[in-house]
Amino acid sequence: MDRGTFEAIYDRYGRVVYGVAFRMLGEQAAAEDIVQAVFLTLWSRPDAYHEGNIGGWLARVARNRCLDVLRVRKTRPEAEMPVELVAEGAVDEGVFARLEGDRVRKALAALPEDQRIAIEMGFFGGVTHAEIATRTGAPLGTIKTRIRAGLRRLRDQLGATGA
Repeated sequence: MDRGTFEAIYDRYGRVVYGVAFRMLGEQAAAEDIVQAVFLTLWSRPDAYHEGNIGGWLARVARNRCLDVLRVRKTRPEAEMPVELVAEGAVDEGVFARLEGDRVRKALAALPEDQRIAIEMGFFGGVTHAEIATRTGAPLGTIKTRIRAGLRRLRDQLGATGA
């Protein structure tokens, strides 16, 4: 992958990856680490992505990385720092991230409830499709269809608003 292509992909999907990570982890620094790890994977192993929707693939890689972080947190909780250290420029990035997060939350809220619940459980709650089916009482195929349709609607809605 050449540098220009990589930069274009990062420019287009960097905030989406950050939004997934921030929603799952709830911390700016942790979300930034996930963004870096995801795009480092793409840069160092471009063959890991085969074909299809690059945005979906990046979101899935981000989700999986976040689940790894959450598992580690459960086994080894970290002590909180008593004083918040703010890096130069971090405030501006945080504002943009919140704006992007607000757009994603509004787009999620506009989905039909069954699609929204399945997406929130799967992408932000770390629940597998099979577990979603069990918890909601819907067949596994229905859950997969709801998620796929909901993600398509999100893509269309966020794409229409400049994502």
